[in-house]
Amino acid sequence: MHALEFEKPIAELEGKIAELRNMSSSKDISIAEEISKLESKAEKLKVTTYSKLTAAQKVQVARHPERPHFSDYIKNLITDFTPLAGDRAFGEDNALVGGLGRFNGRSVVVMGQEKGNDTESRIKHNFGMARPEGYRKAIRLMDMASQFQLPVLSLVDTAGAYPGIDAEARGQAEAIAQSIDSCLRLRTPMISVIIGEGGSGGAIAIATADRVYMLEHSIYSVISPEGCASILWRSAQQSEEAAAALKLTAQDLNGLNLIDGIIPEPLGGAHRQRLEAIAAVGQQMEKGLLELSPWDSERLVKRRRQKYLAMGRV
Repeated sequence: MHALEFEKPIAELEGKIAELRNMSSSKDISIAEEISKLESKAEKLKVTTYSKLTAAQKVQVARHPERPHFSDYIKNLITDFTPLAGDRAFGEDNALVGGLGRFNGRSVVVMGQEKGNDTESRIKHNFGMARPEGYRKAIRLMDMASQFQLPVLSLVDTAGAYPGIDAEARGQAEAIAQSIDSCLRLRTPMISVIIGEGGSGGAIAIATADRVYMLEHSIYSVISPEGCASILWRSAQQSEEAAAALKLTAQDLNGLNLIDGIIPEPLGGAHRQRLEAIAAVGQQMEKGLLELSPWDSERLVKRRRQKYLAMGRV
């Protein structure tokens, strides 16, 4: 497993445990007691380390390459998933994946950013950074959800919308604004979960929902710490200071009443116990849907608009 900088003491202990287990199995040496002591020490170190993560360290965890991605959640939570392609205007965008499926037996529309797991898939999905056609596909999916009265589930994991010249030429800002508007006009319940990075307009375009939850070590911000530092200090080296100032952690945002709840992660982060983390997200989404069902479309739209208009008011 890839170890983050602050996880290296934990990784060293886990490496020693693995070595002792190999010795025990190959030479029939009984060293169970020593292994047990090291396991206990590693567990305590994980508790200590993860109980006092800085904002910058949480950014690292949110970006961990082995963290569950959109495709992992689809595989484990959604049955009969049928992806829909294209925005019916320009083309297909593989960074934002969406379609129809069943969640706990209920028909739903589900969408989210997919970052990819290796070089080939990351290039295919553009590292989860969608172009305008991706957001126009999201609009198409939300219109379909309203038409057929299907709840919408969105899983957010993006550093932000793609900032390339081609995306700007095709109306990136307008597509994001229209997607946010579609979220606000949606006539069915919408549940959104920030599963990794929630970056800028690229995230909020599909996260203007009735219920917005964040995994414990995910982040949600108007700009990346590196981008913020480059603008304010002309140097990305100030990214740790920027991360703290941006208030981008789940705990910060929950305290500001900008999200509706935090989903606990397994000790050591979602990348250590992937299936457990995915199950926790599924349970929270089911709880959110039950709170919003049955629904009255007019009341749902009105309440959602009031929710976002109230944000930032003292």
